[in-house]
Amino acid sequence: MLAMILERTLSPMSTSTLLELFGGFAAACFALWFVAVGMPSTRSAPLAGLKAVAPALKAYLQRPGRLASFGLLLLRLTIGALMIHHGQEKLADPQQFANTYVASLHLPFPLFFAYAAGFSELIGSWLVILGLLTPIGALALSGTMAVAAYQHISTAGFNIYVLELVLLYLGGSLALLFNGPGRFSFDAGIVPALVDDISASAVSDAGVSSGEASELRAIPIRVNSVAQG
Repeated sequence: MLAMILERTLSPMSTSTLLELFGGFAAACFALWFVAVGMPSTRSAPLAGLKAVAPALKAYLQRPGRLASFGLLLLRLTIGALMIHHGQEKLADPQQFANTYVASLHLPFPLFFAYAAGFSELIGSWLVILGLLTPIGALALSGTMAVAAYQHISTAGFNIYVLELVLLYLGGSLALLFNGPGRFSFDAGIVPALVDDISASAVSDAGVSSGEASELRAIPIRVNSVAQG
């Protein structure tokens, strides 16, 4: 019985499951960290720098309507769920992926880039699915798919049967990168409220500073009178 349990635990399917769970745990940690950023005072200097890009950031997250956001949600779930499988395959046997694909690109440290590609696809897929730090996740997926497209073109030419799947993933990832995650995402729920809080705090601080600068204060002057006899 113990031997059967160990065999099942060490099987490739269990390895893929553990990698998937690791990716989900890492994405959940990102979510908790991102929520925790909004908890302290918003007067810190790094968060105050968001005021300059607040309008563009809110437009990026809230521009799509409900119907368009639902379409982006379907695209995120589809791209993310399918790309997780490719990340698992790379991390299940990174040495084989390095010898088969990365070595053909003549890159240094092929094993390192094999791990980088696997974790980019695994963690980037979870970020895209959750809609958390979506530009980072979509950029990670777009980068790996762009390198994969270059590798296929350099080895097999413009073969549509080889390129079609890679180009579909690349196009979907770029669409998410340029259009945003939509309203049904962690980003759309957290970032606008955080930006509004930062803007309100900055306006309040500016009002207090101007009030203190314009206030006239009476300075007491003590005069010592000397009686002359």
